[in-house]
Amino acid sequence: MPNRFIPHGPDAAPTELPVAGCCPPPECCDMRGYLSFSILYLLGKKPMYGSEIAGELTRRRFERPTPGTIYPALKSLQEEGLIRPEGKGHTKVYRLTRTGRAGLRDAARYFVQAYADVIDDFRAGKL
Repeated sequence: MPNRFIPHGPDAAPTELPVAGCCPPPECCDMRGYLSFSILYLLGKKPMYGSEIAGELTRRRFERPTPGTIYPALKSLQEEGLIRPEGKGHTKVYRLTRTGRAGLRDAARYFVQAYADVIDDFRAGKL
């Protein structure tokens, strides 16, 4: 399923973003940020195991997060009350909490505010 983006502006129409996985990140830019946001975004779509989250991040970012990266991030999100694990050991499924869903909305609002013009410029061929 393609990603959807709704550009801002009075005459803007929804457009499809390039399919995740189209190209690796360029050498000029460090694209490793936004791990917590990415995890919340993925869990906003459906509950997932840690390995599923890592696999989806790999598909989107071309770099598989190590267990030493993904599980501390999950623990931090859990401590903040944004996600909750269900299950034991390696069979934990992570879900957003109500607070996590609200946090995801706030983070998405910030992301769009901060980067919508970049996507608009890319779509318009200005980049």
